[in-house]
Amino acid sequence: MISPLAYVDPSAKIGKNVTVHPFAYIDKNVEIGDDNVIMPYASLMSGTRMGNGNTVYQGAVIAAVPQDFAYTGEDTLACIGNNNVIRENAVIIRGTHAGHATSIGDGNFIMTGVRLSHDVTVGNRCIIGNGSQVSGNCIIYDCAILTSNVLMQGNTRLGSYSLVQGGCRFIKDIPPYIVAAHEPIAFYSINTKVLEIAGFSETLIKHIAQAYRILYKANTSQHDALLRIKEQVPPSEEISRIVEFVETSKLGIIH
Repeated sequence: MISPLAYVDPSAKIGKNVTVHPFAYIDKNVEIGDDNVIMPYASLMSGTRMGNGNTVYQGAVIAAVPQDFAYTGEDTLACIGNNNVIRENAVIIRGTHAGHATSIGDGNFIMTGVRLSHDVTVGNRCIIGNGSQVSGNCIIYDCAILTSNVLMQGNTRLGSYSLVQGGCRFIKDIPPYIVAAHEPIAFYSINTKVLEIAGFSETLIKHIAQAYRILYKANTSQHDALLRIKEQVPPSEEISRIVEFVETSKLGIIH
């Protein structure tokens, strides 16, 4: 149902079983799939591409114009996957340059007052807590958690299944499977509880913990620590992901 009190541009492409509440705004150059719910006063701006089963709450803005001096008016995108919850007053900014996009995967929970800036990539099943701010060109991998009021500096990465405690800010990458905390931010622990809930075996969690003891506690260089991990920790996809994440970090990882 599309309320007659909503504004929907005639050129917008709307799928089946979509509910658009009164006073919602759907711009031109918008495509949304099936079974979406757009609450009152939500705005889907030009460049929105949305899959199926999403709920966009009051005051949220999708595909806002980039807050980037490099933006010169090109047609860019904000691509939203399936089954996401985007809560009140969240802002998702589209890509900066032609052919670029901000990309949100499936099953994410984006809470009240979150800002995801231009060219951000969010994987699947992530939680972005109230008031958190994610700057341009950041990458948040699957199942990661930003708790409330986290500041994520531009071009940083947050690894899969990692959690950043509330109020933290970081300017370096945070590897997968850990909890990051304190000010200045630092490695705190393995994200054991979340890994257990996700079905990681006790043995695998012990191997992940062993890898991070070597990386953070062995009092050696990062290069040597990675060599030790490869030699001493039983191989698995998760251990390979840790090593690859650290090796490919352009900004370095948190201490």
